[in-house]
Amino acid sequence: MHFRLSTAVLIVALWATAAQAVPPLQLFIDLTAPGATLRLMPGEYTGPAVVNKPMGIDGLGTATINGGGTGTILTIKSDGVTVRNCHLLNSGNSHDKVDAAILVNADEVLIENNTIDDVLFGVHISAGDRNIVRGNTISSRPVGMALRGEGIRLWYSRENLIEDNVLTGVRDMVLTNSPNNIIAGNRITDSRMGMELIYSGGTEVANNHLSHNEHGIVGIYSDELQIHHNRIEHQGHLQGSAIAVKGSSAIVIEANEILDCAVGLTANSPTFPENILFVRNNTFAYNNVALYFYGDKGGHIIHDNVFKGNFLQVAVTGPTSALDNDWRGNIWQDYRGFDRNRDGFGDTPHAVYLYSERIWIDRPMAKFFRGAPVLEALDFAERLAPFADPWLILKDPSPRMPNATAPPHRPGSQP
Repeated sequence: MHFRLSTAVLIVALWATAAQAVPPLQLFIDLTAPGATLRLMPGEYTGPAVVNKPMGIDGLGTATINGGGTGTILTIKSDGVTVRNCHLLNSGNSHDKVDAAILVNADEVLIENNTIDDVLFGVHISAGDRNIVRGNTISSRPVGMALRGEGIRLWYSRENLIEDNVLTGVRDMVLTNSPNNIIAGNRITDSRMGMELIYSGGTEVANNHLSHNEHGIVGIYSDELQIHHNRIEHQGHLQGSAIAVKGSSAIVIEANEILDCAVGLTANSPTFPENILFVRNNTFAYNNVALYFYGDKGGHIIHDNVFKGNFLQVAVTGPTSALDNDWRGNIWQDYRGFDRNRDGFGDTPHAVYLYSERIWIDRPMAKFFRGAPVLEALDFAERLAPFADPWLILKDPSPRMPNATAPPHRPGSQP
């Protein structure tokens, strides 16, 4: 018998009894006409299932799709599909096959307001453009971080919007060879890496909140990233950074709040003149190290940031790694100068030298003794009568005063 729907909406009513088997979702998908919406009544449906025509699936907040522990629960192979208000759980467990709750291998798909848990990977977009993943709650399996899957994974996918999702207890969010996407308003907690962008330039990362992860936002060989208005906090992993950049050019890091992290920003020296960062109007507060630069030569633009309560403001691997950066208009809590003309800027430059800090920068295991009385005494003695000339690692010629609240007009700049 051939069924064809004459309206754009299909309502499936399921009256389950204890004796009835759980119905397969694929059956209802096959009965839905192209362009129609499959509205699932309360209950559980089995996967895996494949959508190969434009249609909608609406779980109405009461339908569960159980993958049965095999493969990917829902695979979307058609443009123009919508999946919303569903609960998806129990995918397969193969990292090689990327077993996920939802695989999108299509364009202009909307994945919205779903709850995804007890899966390996969450949402996997593979060669899919202009899709929207919005308002979903995603968690992986309660295993070690390395054994989990990505909460959201993009592979060779462009111009997607990843917005207002909550990821908890996943491994990472990863974009690989996926430029020009927007990642905005997401909350990521208790995971290994908040976001990792690999060869994914031109992506905007804005208004996200990352907390209690091992690593924050990492950009690798990804040019022209826009990383702004994010809050990254309570990230204590000693090898992790709130933001880390490697081999990437023309990245703007602006108006972020980076609080209580092991390292605020890690960046290598520019390989080419264009491989510079623009670090502006950020707040680095109560971190072990606010900024860490490695390499032989600086060149980054670091203006109008706030450095407050950090154990160490700047760490380097060599005496010139940060010295050649363009430092201007930053607020340094430990600045000791005056502002006699009351223009909001210090009368003398702010210089940062390394004294006892050189010990644990050269020998990372010595970090264990930071703040110990013996190291405090050594630091005091070094500053009082240095055994060797300390490193000058940076000089800000026009520091803002510590009580400044907004970037004033910098002397010599255009208003």
